[in-house]
Amino acid sequence: MLNKYNFLDRIRLPFRKEKELYSSLYQVLGFYPRNINLYKQALMHKSVKKRNEKGRPLNNERLEFLGDAILDAVVGDIVFRHFEGKREGFLTNARSKLVQRETLGKLAKEMGITDMIIRNNQATSHNSYLGGNAFEALVGAIYLDRGYGACMKFMEKRILKQLINIDKVAYKEVNFKSKLLEWSQKNRVNLEFRQLEQTVDENNSPVFIYQVLLEGVEGCSGKGYSKKESQQHACKETLLRLRREPQFIDAIFAAKAERTKMEEEPVSVPDEIAEPSQEPQEPVTAEPVVQSEEPKTKKHDEFSLDDITATPREKTREEIIAEAEEAAFAEHH
Repeated sequence: MLNKYNFLDRIRLPFRKEKELYSSLYQVLGFYPRNINLYKQALMHKSVKKRNEKGRPLNNERLEFLGDAILDAVVGDIVFRHFEGKREGFLTNARSKLVQRETLGKLAKEMGITDMIIRNNQATSHNSYLGGNAFEALVGAIYLDRGYGACMKFMEKRILKQLINIDKVAYKEVNFKSKLLEWSQKNRVNLEFRQLEQTVDENNSPVFIYQVLLEGVEGCSGKGYSKKESQQHACKETLLRLRREPQFIDAIFAAKAERTKMEEEPVSVPDEIAEPSQEPQEPVTAEPVVQSEEPKTKKHDEFSLDDITATPREKTREEIIAEAEEAAFAEHH
């Protein structure tokens, strides 16, 4: 038989959990929520499979969508004001690094957000985006609860002032796919990705394996829980291989030379649509890779391919200025 003391304990339990949630959110946000239900939903992963009174799924996916858009606007605003005079390309790159899933995931873990997520542990133990998605959903909840200004204050005061050095993040190269793509475009080398395998893990979650192809020459492969993640891993390993294996470089440029030779065969084109052709490129082979003797304190140097190029070229004025700015920045930080 249920006595009055057990009955009172059951009443106090939800109240105690609610009080703990308010306290935990205050530690994360720096303020107490007005509408606690928004934040509960922001921390509700779809694996719980909860539904509202209308039978619709109750999880954080819609708030994640909203928070993603708000984060882009807020961080874009902050980056624009912080890096005065910087061009659009730099600003876009800096913003993408600050709002990418990897960065948000680390923030969520460090702030304790990941531990607050209500989820099915077995179904989501592999999910590297779990914390980042919840972070975005919380931003969506803040926006609905307190408005755009509160989102801006949260990012400026709680994130960029205490947890992230915006300068270090902006100047750090973290996108291996972008770096490999930049090198391939500069040297007019064809870059492709080939899916080797798509399987599922023990939790029935999809696993992808992609391989890099440079002029048809097989590069490294990468494995991940998304196509993007697997391609990033493949690019990272391929960048390392380009730095360390001169034979790999020779094979790529030999394949390129063979392709360009075939493309330069004369083709009959009607006069009315003929366009000036580009000057043919002579077949080239890569020079042996000279290992940099710079101090190994700069971790990103091992992924630099500036000295691996088909044909030497003089640096533009903009490149010289950009390098001078980066050198000056490094000296003062």
